[in-house]
Amino acid sequence: MRLLILSLLLGGCAMQPGGNREARAANGNDYRAQVHTDLAANYYSRGQLAVALEELTRATHADAGYAPAYNMLGLVNGELHEDQRAEMNFRRAIELSPQLSEARNNFGLFLCQRKRMQEAHLQFETALADPLYATPEKALSNAGACSLEEGDVAGAERYFQRATKQAPNHASAQLGLAEVLFRQGHWLAARGQLRRLSEQTELNAQGLWLGLRIERRLGDHEAEANYDAQLHRRYPESMQTQWLTIGQYDQVGSLL
Repeated sequence: MRLLILSLLLGGCAMQPGGNREARAANGNDYRAQVHTDLAANYYSRGQLAVALEELTRATHADAGYAPAYNMLGLVNGELHEDQRAEMNFRRAIELSPQLSEARNNFGLFLCQRKRMQEAHLQFETALADPLYATPEKALSNAGACSLEEGDVAGAERYFQRATKQAPNHASAQLGLAEVLFRQGHWLAARGQLRRLSEQTELNAQGLWLGLRIERRLGDHEAEANYDAQLHRRYPESMQTQWLTIGQYDQVGSLL
């Protein structure tokens, strides 16, 4: 799954400085690297990975010390399942600019998706320790999803609650809290949480699947059928729709 969480750039690439910015800016290398990296981020978000790689090649040629370009390369390589290259580029971004907390967040999510949980949490916590990190709710939400993947529901709840305190409308954290409530058996509370989220944004496949399972538990067959129809119409190729088709309602899915 692309490191965009629930239709948001949950692991987006913030264009923070890396290395000696002043020295590079004198000849325009830094500016050109940033432009190409920004273009790559746009292509990545649209799934045009080959074009994104071309732009990132131009970025690193313009300035081999521009840390955000390597952060973006890590995202693209990860999406292409080029894990060794992805890890190398995330580490390069962090080496060039240790204060680039968004790279640590992205690297943490990459590690969690590959079941390297302890390493992932180290990256999240390092990002969260940065008082200048502009979007800590991203790392908090990703850490929560990683905790759920480990089966640590209580730990996930703490992360998601912290994320919603930082950004009350952060969709990933809200969905995470709904998932936590469902796993705790608080089905009415989970329904309320998910409905509040659906009033703010369109639910993705995991959100619709959660809604269906909630209504199935509560015995609301009409609401369950509505989620069923939405999954088939909007996400016919998703794994959630496949589980629905064969009646595997015990599958919980992943927020990663």
